[in-house]
Amino acid sequence: MTRVAAIDCGTNSIRLLVADVAPDGSLTDLVRRMEVVRLGQGVDRTGELAPEALARTLEMTREYAATIAELGAEHVRFVATSATRDARNRQEFVDGVREILGVEPEVVAGDEEAELSFAGATSVLGGEHGGPFVVVDLGGGSTELVLGTTTPDAAHSMDVGCVRMTERHLHDDPPTAEQEAGARADVRAALDTAQQTVDLGQAVTLVGLAGSVTTVTAHALGLPVYDRDKINGAVLPVEDVLAACDSLVHMPRDERAALGFMHPGRVDVIAAGALVWSEVVARVRDEVAARGGTLTSVVTSEHDILDGIALSAAARD
Repeated sequence: MTRVAAIDCGTNSIRLLVADVAPDGSLTDLVRRMEVVRLGQGVDRTGELAPEALARTLEMTREYAATIAELGAEHVRFVATSATRDARNRQEFVDGVREILGVEPEVVAGDEEAELSFAGATSVLGGEHGGPFVVVDLGGGSTELVLGTTTPDAAHSMDVGCVRMTERHLHDDPPTAEQEAGARADVRAALDTAQQTVDLGQAVTLVGLAGSVTTVTAHALGLPVYDRDKINGAVLPVEDVLAACDSLVHMPRDERAALGFMHPGRVDVIAAGALVWSEVVARVRDEVAARGGTLTSVVTSEHDILDGIALSAAARD
């Protein structure tokens, strides 16, 4: 066994996984945490990480560092994604993380982010679902699309995510028809570009990852509270997913906040996350149909880029 610590710092949340990795690549979780710090607050508008967002994120990094030291991880890998890629002052963040953790945070490109997400998601699918897979990691600032069966064959990172689309378009609660139309137009344009690299029509299995997708899944399942075990591996009819997305897009904030499965830090961005997910699911369904196939269901995985980071950290041994 190799004990590793993986940190995924995205636009909306920062997550920690400390796990033992077996020689066959299986993971045994010791700690898995997620905190909403909103590092990407305002980045789409200003091009910089806000001082208060930096402070929140570095304080949580200190908490994570204490946990990592207590559990004695042999290898630590810190990966930062969309918000940090886009920020002019990202060096301030990089220096802060290095001082706290003693490792160099890696600001990965979208393609590597996609590959890590694919590795994490497919590591636990086993033989239950057939490939090729289209794996979709829907984050706060970007959404990664990856096509492959055992390894990625094609990947593309779109600059659309739940925080970015909220800040750019969804200013009212619930959003106006014009705001919703603007956001959907952005996502569809991004998917047009993505389709040139990632042939979505090849999908046999569509797999969705990350907080927006798991929250939509909890809503579609009618869960009274967030239940990772019920969400992980859930197979939902496409129409149920689209209906759950539509419900969250148009639900007033107070109603969203009252949902037992809703993380407080996701209440104000889930409408945009659900909107992006609905556009992706509908596009993949339509591209598969154009090839003469049928996409009837969507798989949700709780295993994602964080698992991929952990596996890659162990591979460096």
